[in-house]
Amino acid sequence: MPLRITTYNIHRCIGRDGAESPERIAGVLNEIGADVVALQEVAHRPETPGNVLAYLAESIGARSIEGTTLRDKRGNYGNALLTRVTPDSIRRWDISVPRREPRGALDVVLAANASTVRVVTTHLGLKAAERRFQVRRILSLLTAGSADITVVMGDLNEWYFWGRPLRWLNRRFAPMPSPATFPSHRPVLALDRMWVQPRYRLISLAAHRSALARTASDHLPLVAELAL
Repeated sequence: MPLRITTYNIHRCIGRDGAESPERIAGVLNEIGADVVALQEVAHRPETPGNVLAYLAESIGARSIEGTTLRDKRGNYGNALLTRVTPDSIRRWDISVPRREPRGALDVVLAANASTVRVVTTHLGLKAAERRFQVRRILSLLTAGSADITVVMGDLNEWYFWGRPLRWLNRRFAPMPSPATFPSHRPVLALDRMWVQPRYRLISLAAHRSALARTASDHLPLVAELAL
């Protein structure tokens, strides 16, 4: 069976109508039916039973792995990974730039059938110089360790296809399809990206464009299937 993976900026579960609805995000995730889901802009209170992250994981029968980058009076905020596949190792990398919003990357190795799948997920900064630093940092981390399949994905915030971070990632991996995911109601920008190595393991890669996904967040989910 192929492995289905998704990256999705859920925008604090706030939809295009301004309403906060974890139920809508859970509905989108159930439409997709992914085995591994990378989430960005996750806001939750870990001490509260049934918090947003726990709720989303339970809604798809997955384990949650938290990648908090910021804590404030509203709780924890940052990245997360939901996985139905057993994790072999979990690492959290700080890729923050001084005096900018803290950023991080989750680095998780999964045992999927007879294959190991290394998933690195992140949400890069808003300034070009931040993104250049952060992508160089991620690429340096990828030199350590090995897996049968490596996936780098997330919200890269890179507006220009000629941007250096994209060129560096394409050189390290291989150019991938880049469907538009933002804004969700009429997507024109490919802010959410995914790279797979080796390239031949990628079966398909597309934005999930259901009516619910167009409303639940300002980004569409990006969905891939990998051959194990």
